Amino acid sequence: MKCCQLTGGSRSWSTNSRVMAFAGKRLKGLIAATFTPMTSNSDINLAAIEQYVDYLVQKQHIRNIFVNGTTGEGMSLSVHERKSLAEEWVKQARGKMNNVIVHVGCLSLSDSKDLAAHAASCGADAISTVCPSFLKPSSLDALVLYLKEVASAAPSLPFYYYHIPRLTGITYQIYELLGKVKKNIPSFRGVKFSDVNLMDFSLCVSEYKEFDCLYGVDEQLLGALAFGAHGAVGSTYNYLGKKNGDMMAAFEEGNLLKARKIQGGA
Repeated sequence: MKCCQLTGGSRSWSTNSRVMAFAGKRLKGLIAATFTPMTSNSDINLAAIEQYVDYLVQKQHIRNIFVNGTTGEGMSLSVHERKSLAEEWVKQARGKMNNVIVHVGCLSLSDSKDLAAHAASCGADAISTVCPSFLKPSSLDALVLYLKEVASAAPSLPFYYYHIPRLTGITYQIYELLGKVKKNIPSFRGVKFSDVNLMDFSLCVSEYKEFDCLYGVDEQLLGALAFGAHGAVGSTYNYLGKKNGDMMAAFEEGNLLKARKIQGGA
């Protein structure tokens, strides 16, 4: 299995230094969308995160995580809880993992910007956001303006759009979105594409080679690899990381039959 190769370097760099250093890096491989540990009283369980990180590294060969996203139920947590979780994931991953990507999306733009700035201050390696899903952006240009505002709160961090239309109801073509963000968001580096529209995904990969296209529908990963996916973010990589790593390795070696068997659950 190939682990994600994006590296962050010193967390004390200036904004320009970090952005310039990141420009030539690519985010690829498997990234586990982490669950949020909770106590029996429904409080976040920060004490469990160290063991969780060790399990991912040692048992699943995962060295990259996407925290406070859909799997982590980030949208159902308070801003304070999300900040505490981001700090603990970064702390426990340091020296063990390559990257911690923090999802900062909220219904409130000010909360999203607050979480983005906090992610930068606590040493996260990248940030990501979904779009607002209650009062939705009225156009693709409106979505770009929203993303630009969130990214501006943490200009030193690589920024990824999280596309998950079955939950947000936003169905704009990501291929068209990438053309607009390319001109407007300097820190933009790619998309977490959690949709089954492989035609749109393939256009993103083929036409915008400078961006990282990370697939987010685990059960269709092999299809996305055939279209050139750079990596994948998903919940099943928490407990099937090693198996999916084996599938990616088989695909890269040209052993499609083996890759198909693994994707099918063999």
